[in-house]
Amino acid sequence: MFEVIPAIDVSDGALATLTPAGPRPVEAFGGDPLAAAKAAIAAGARWLHVVDMDLAFRREAANLEVVSAIAALPVAVQAAGGVREAEEVRALFAAGASRVVLGSAALADAPATTARLAADGARLVIGIEVEQGRIRSRGRDPVDLPLLETLGWVVSAGAAVLLITSVDRVGQRGGPDLELIRRVVRAGRPVLAAGGIASVADLRAVRSAGAAGGVVGSAALEGSLDLSAAIAEVT
Repeated sequence: MFEVIPAIDVSDGALATLTPAGPRPVEAFGGDPLAAAKAAIAAGARWLHVVDMDLAFRREAANLEVVSAIAALPVAVQAAGGVREAEEVRALFAAGASRVVLGSAALADAPATTARLAADGARLVIGIEVEQGRIRSRGRDPVDLPLLETLGWVVSAGAAVLLITSVDRVGQRGGPDLELIRRVVRAGRPVLAAGGIASVADLRAVRSAGAAGGVVGSAALEGSLDLSAAIAEVT
């Protein structure tokens, strides 16, 4: 079943969104990530993509309490935020996450990532941020890696799910990079797509490209995408 997965980005305990200058506060839901999560659940979301922006940009896991509070709701949590260290993975699982996304920076250390996949592969998602055809992270640990070569060893190492993010489309609402999604789908693993998804038509296109789900961010959070209608029509 195709999943529509709302993203909840958190910085200093409050809702945030990513800009070229870094995270900025979001006024929707009074800045309360728990209220945003409850609204997404009421709209029919089965999964939430919860991003600790402080972990991603400052190496501070400052929002574990938020992750835990959302995970206590009737929803599955996919936790992210530039995760690469084993202790970060353990902390997010302990907070109640059902899945943890290893950030693109983790791909720079193939032996460590391979070991983590061997230990916890069914509960890990490999996050792949793509810009101009290469894997490039936006967080605290910049990387620049070849896409297809990296996909090859990640799949061989046992990656169960791939999260592909079109970096230059995040927050732009200009539509998803369908050709990129198709390329990654050919790797033979379930693919979640993020970046540029702003409408039901975008979600349908992502589904038609072969993805197993689409992560929706600012469009759903700020109301330009009717999340309830999108979930009803696409899933």
